[in-house]
Amino acid sequence: MHSSKPGYLSQLLALAQHGAHDPLQVVFAEARSQFLNDDAFQNELGALVLKFGYLTLARSCFEQVLASNPDHFDALLHLSNVYHNMAQSGRASELMAQLLERNPNHPVVRRNFLLAQEYDPGISDALRFEYAKQWGQWAVEQSGGWRVRPSLTPRAYRKLRIGYVSADVCQHTVGLFFKEVVKQHSHDQFEIFVYSHSTQIDWVTDQVQARSQFRMIGQLTDQALAAQIRSDAIDIVVDLSGHTAGSRLQALAYRPAPVMITWLGYFATTGLPYMDTVLLDKAHCTPNTQDFFSEWIETLEPSRLCYQPVPWAQETPVGELPAKTNGYVTFASFNNTAKLNESVLQLWSRILQAIPSARLLLKWRTFVDDEYAASVKQFFVKQGIEPQRISLEPASFHADLFAAYSRADIALDPFPFSGGLTSCEALWMGLPLITLPQSRVVSRQSASLLQAIGITQTLASDEDHYVQIGKELAGDLNHLSNLRTQLRIKMQGSTLMDSKAFTLQLEDCYRSVFDHVFTSQNNSH
Repeated sequence: MHSSKPGYLSQLLALAQHGAHDPLQVVFAEARSQFLNDDAFQNELGALVLKFGYLTLARSCFEQVLASNPDHFDALLHLSNVYHNMAQSGRASELMAQLLERNPNHPVVRRNFLLAQEYDPGISDALRFEYAKQWGQWAVEQSGGWRVRPSLTPRAYRKLRIGYVSADVCQHTVGLFFKEVVKQHSHDQFEIFVYSHSTQIDWVTDQVQARSQFRMIGQLTDQALAAQIRSDAIDIVVDLSGHTAGSRLQALAYRPAPVMITWLGYFATTGLPYMDTVLLDKAHCTPNTQDFFSEWIETLEPSRLCYQPVPWAQETPVGELPAKTNGYVTFASFNNTAKLNESVLQLWSRILQAIPSARLLLKWRTFVDDEYAASVKQFFVKQGIEPQRISLEPASFHADLFAAYSRADIALDPFPFSGGLTSCEALWMGLPLITLPQSRVVSRQSASLLQAIGITQTLASDEDHYVQIGKELAGDLNHLSNLRTQLRIKMQGSTLMDSKAFTLQLEDCYRSVFDHVFTSQNNSH
């Protein structure tokens, strides 16, 4: 049937949302051939299906555009995202570098370039730091040059005004962690402002909005946002996005508040020279971590994160150990496939080689793509793993995701980009989590969570140890079964889930950073 461009797009959106895989392929093929030489539509079409994990379909659109227009900005940007989702960080970075060379002042290109480095196992800490500092210098130049720190007003006899800036005040990893802090903040001692760049508005947004002075900033330019923060007389701006999607760090290059802190949504230095402090914890740091941050590191203990399960997770019971019924152990990872680089898959193959009866369950939206799923399965087959031992499942509703954990026994953490919320959820569902912390902060997220709940026996010191832990856990089903019943109880009894105590500590940290900056400023006059 003939349809308009908007008609095709709305049809495809509805089919993707309902998981109608086969009809989607038919409508996509028709839409694509109908407007084959319309570059703008091909890009729009590819971007829509990419959002739902259809990597191969998306790539066909972008390659079609690039065949006739090799420098097409949107097609190159989207194609780099396709390779990023396939954990082909080398190819993604090549395209990002091309884009950066041609568009040195494009904020999204610069941001994506920095974010891509965090997934790339081949790049050094020093080079990542150098790129971030270059971004900081660029951002200051773009904002009109260096600015002195705004004056601080003494905090005695008044409330400190805290302004959180985030693109993820919704049911997103950051929003889910953040809403608990907003609920617990002392409104006697703090005025809480939230500057939300989220495009999604949902129950998390509602909870945050109810406990803060809430500003929707999607329509504001960087300069206008900086002016709004100044107008609100914010004492401490807290960036929750770093260089992730939708970040408003560039607005902070106008230095709109006297104290600036980065926390929660990012895992490396922002590179912005005005940023005073980054909030980490001891488990996220190695002795050299400070060397790769332009911000001063302050630590929250035992973790920089505070977890509360979503309501439907609280209602999902921890099931019996599936291995006892199945007769084999199932390892699982529900992490973003962008994290599943070749080194990760190679190591997981070694576990399956070492335990010939074991299975592996991977779940992420990109496994809806038949061609991509087949390539991942083929990787394992080349390592001598029978294809039936690998299960690859596409996305499901969050409540169904928790139910899927009842089919797995042990969780595997990727590297160098480890799990955050995904790790919390696996542990909540009773799965011990094997992780390999390395030098970069993002590789140490799961290690921090495990140490916070007092489980350190699944922290691997190297790849051999990672395999050994897998073998030991799989070899003792009684111990595995006991762990499954204890993990949730351990979490509930730990400081990781004490949002009140966490927020009190966070507030103390804000006061301490503010006082330190205030004293320094007064001493320099």
